[in-house]
Amino acid sequence: MTHSMRRHDREITDPSSIDEILSAGGFATNALCAGPEPYVVTLSCGYDAVRKRLCFHVATAGRKLDIIARNPRACATIIDDLGYKHGECAHPFRSVVLNGTMRLVEDPDDVRVGMRSLIGQLETPADAEAIFEQHKLDTDQGLDRFRLLVLDIDDVSAKQDE
Repeated sequence: MTHSMRRHDREITDPSSIDEILSAGGFATNALCAGPEPYVVTLSCGYDAVRKRLCFHVATAGRKLDIIARNPRACATIIDDLGYKHGECAHPFRSVVLNGTMRLVEDPDDVRVGMRSLIGQLETPADAEAIFEQHKLDTDQGLDRFRLLVLDIDDVSAKQDE
């Protein structure tokens, strides 16, 4: 089900602006559903602009993985909060809503690419390399402690209120 944005004056259509919001966001709130009960979970993320996907590191088992196994369709949102303006009753923001398919990445080389997107988005370049080394993420042993989940993006909408 696709809806057009009601407030076209607030719609962001420029792909580079959308990529900027996705690349700056540290967290995505993900809506999942398998059956009649929805499940929402916020996870730290990294945007892989080349592959047009969000990357998440998750535990090796758990509720979200059980739900995704039953229904991999997902919706996520990232918000760039520009700060509430006191005395004006205004709260500027930019947001992106993504629809797509969640999946576990099995290929170790692709897991490393995804983890570089994730850690690179959350850390400084020097700290990202140190974390990769400290947690031995270039080894299969280092990758066995977690799973990489990605949201392959099918559809994007973005808006702003500035």
